[in-house]
Amino acid sequence: MSGDNSFAHPVQFDQSQTYGQLNVETPEQVDLHFPVAGIGSRFLAILTDHIIQFVVVMLLFFFIYLAASASPQAAANTGSKMDTATKWGIAFITLFFFLLFWGYFALFEAFWNGQTPGKKLLKIRVIKDSGRSITLFEAMARNLLRVVDYFPGLYLTGVITMLCNRSQKRLGDLVAGTIVVHERTDHQPMLASTHTSRSFTAHLYEQPEPVLQIPVIPQEDGLPADALARLRPEDLHLIDTFFSRALDLSVEKREQLAERVAATLSGKMGVPRPEGMAAERMLESVAYRMRAQGRF
Repeated sequence: MSGDNSFAHPVQFDQSQTYGQLNVETPEQVDLHFPVAGIGSRFLAILTDHIIQFVVVMLLFFFIYLAASASPQAAANTGSKMDTATKWGIAFITLFFFLLFWGYFALFEAFWNGQTPGKKLLKIRVIKDSGRSITLFEAMARNLLRVVDYFPGLYLTGVITMLCNRSQKRLGDLVAGTIVVHERTDHQPMLASTHTSRSFTAHLYEQPEPVLQIPVIPQEDGLPADALARLRPEDLHLIDTFFSRALDLSVEKREQLAERVAATLSGKMGVPRPEGMAAERMLESVAYRMRAQGRF
């Protein structure tokens, strides 16, 4: 890999699997390692989710019972009116159970960062084979095959499939190109929504202090507003990607990548980096000001 342009497209990944681990090589030649979630943690997660579903079903039947008890005269109704009400009731219950069994997993995983309540509790999540977050399409695809993985019962087909591949994927994962991994809680992205004044380097070497950090507006960075207006959402994503992986890098490698990202953004803006400003400081300031514009 050579030149700055290769880093400007973080969507390209090389991925491989070793037993129990997903390895992803990013365009900036950084190796990311995701520990693959095994049968034990996934079983406990799905058990938790099924318990939640069971409780919801019991509550539904309880409310149906209360409604029926409150209208004893409905039992005396006959003819087409009763038939219509029965058909609507059956249709509602059928739709409800479909959404509860299938939509529960698909919607939670698509819109809750690849996690259901059970996965959240067990600290595992679903991601793409490339290491990126799954979309609604992948969530729907992997969960449409859940009924096949469940056959003939207790997810037997899914368990056998998981035992037959090193990535421990069930059929739904193989079709959708997804994998279940343990969350990486040891490193967190530097840029948070508070945008505090603590620099990235200080965050590495100072011990955290139990004090309230108040969001502040950074000092003037010397970058004109019209230059920042030339940047696009993918440029903000590039900055966030750098900071989310920076703690995994050596100091030397981090400085090199920061210089490359800063140079790439400077070229797009058409202005040089302000004299005396560190590359990481420029990236923090650019990200803050882009979000402050309200366009991203």
